[in-house]
Amino acid sequence: MKKRVPRSLLLFLCFSLLFSQLLWTGAAPAQTTGKVQNVILLIPDGMSVDGTTLARWYNGGTPLAMDEMACGLVKTYSSDAAIADSAPAGSAFATGYKSHTGYVATLPEVADMPGLDPIKDEDRNKPVATILEAAKLSGKATGIISTSEIMHATPADFTSHSPSRKNYDDLSEQQVYNGIDVVLGAGWDFLEGTKRDDQTDLISVIKDKGYDYVTTPQELQASMSDKIWGLFAPEALSYDMDRNPAEQPGLAQMTQKAIEVLSRDKDGFFLMVEGSKVDWAAHANDPVGIISDILAFDQAVKVSLDFAKKNQNTVVISVTDHGNGGLTIGDTGTNSTYDKEPLSTFISPLKKATLTGEGLESKLNGDRSNVVEVMSQYYGINDLTADEIQAIKQAEAGSLNYTVGPMISKRAHLGWTTGGHTGEDVVLYEYAPNKVERLTGVIENTDVAKHMEEVMGLNLNNANKKLFVDADAAFEQIGATTELKDTGNNNLVLVVTKGETTLELPVNTNIAKINGETVELEGVIVHSSNRTFVPQAAVNLIQ
Repeated sequence: MKKRVPRSLLLFLCFSLLFSQLLWTGAAPAQTTGKVQNVILLIPDGMSVDGTTLARWYNGGTPLAMDEMACGLVKTYSSDAAIADSAPAGSAFATGYKSHTGYVATLPEVADMPGLDPIKDEDRNKPVATILEAAKLSGKATGIISTSEIMHATPADFTSHSPSRKNYDDLSEQQVYNGIDVVLGAGWDFLEGTKRDDQTDLISVIKDKGYDYVTTPQELQASMSDKIWGLFAPEALSYDMDRNPAEQPGLAQMTQKAIEVLSRDKDGFFLMVEGSKVDWAAHANDPVGIISDILAFDQAVKVSLDFAKKNQNTVVISVTDHGNGGLTIGDTGTNSTYDKEPLSTFISPLKKATLTGEGLESKLNGDRSNVVEVMSQYYGINDLTADEIQAIKQAEAGSLNYTVGPMISKRAHLGWTTGGHTGEDVVLYEYAPNKVERLTGVIENTDVAKHMEEVMGLNLNNANKKLFVDADAAFEQIGATTELKDTGNNNLVLVVTKGETTLELPVNTNIAKINGETVELEGVIVHSSNRTFVPQAAVNLIQ
């Protein structure tokens, strides 16, 4: 005979369950639960499908680390153009919004591509929160790695905000004050006060903030700090084929170190890794540079994959921001022989090169009278024409890859359609543990940001509300007045006054000074197109 549960007990249990659910609902965060602690996003800037195919053949047909992760295609167009610039393309990954050429994590003035909603007047040129900033707000460790200057378009997209990717002074200052745990790459020239328009010595600021500032691979390896800024060249790093390992770490080495440091955080981490100069080589139609840096990038992918497979709480995504160059294996010289050409037709000429076109420049003497010898020794080219010799002699400093890249391409029967970006869909690569469903099919580049947001349990909308409030409107609403002052060398400070209270907010920093007392904010102050945006916490200081 079954025992009956007393009705009073049933009512009590139901009430308890309902009450506990109400308590939980009230206490739950506005963000999703999240499925993993860590995301590593790797971006091989400007990498085309033919580039990966060529790199694989060059490597003897050995599969790339990326190959097992391939799962879909990504649309790359920007808010108002079919072919994207790196700044809005990277911003789409970082923020979940399409934007305009040159715009770094900032909404465009126009969004008129098919399927896009028009931009509201109040949202034009407004900074928007990045996945890195949202991760930081949630307590996660964050890092960026780049083989270009770290304030270049793609790394800037995740760490700073401006309608102009060329505004290195603003972008780099925001990066220094944005609380990133690990920054590895190049570009110390753009942080030295004597070389900046604003005369601000950002290297001193980095050190004062407690970072371990390192400039050699040995110092990087030896660092035990949880906060590292590593810059290994005055501007961009060398192509991997040209790199001196005693002076510059490789991309895989930097990725390994960053993961080692960031994974100490019990809350997890977000890391963005860019192989920047795949894009630069494609602009120059330099296949040797492309192969060099795709293979180096793929080593960084392997480091990330190895960690993720062991950790089982990490998603790894690899995706380029756009195509570049229109590289083809086969050119007009193979119109009638394409299916009869052995692999050696395309690969053997490339195997003879031991430097990229950029690295080759250092081997030429002052008057470039040794062109024939240098091209023979380092490129295996012994049939230079008189026009080719003259072209090498006349090439501008820093642009020799634009001259010799097409020369070796011709001998390897590699075609190019442009020296600019291209508008095709690009390959999406993702590794995820079993608890996460990978992105598949043909997706928008903005979906990458939304996917990362979901799997880490972040909320980009909430981050936007916390980080980017229109200062004039917000302070006026609470009865305060604002004035933007230039304290010299275009160092702008927003001064807010209410009664006896004065609040000073230096633009591009996370600093607030209220009646002389310094407070650190959770985000940076951004001045964009005649408007200043501040974290909500800055407004709260004066209420």
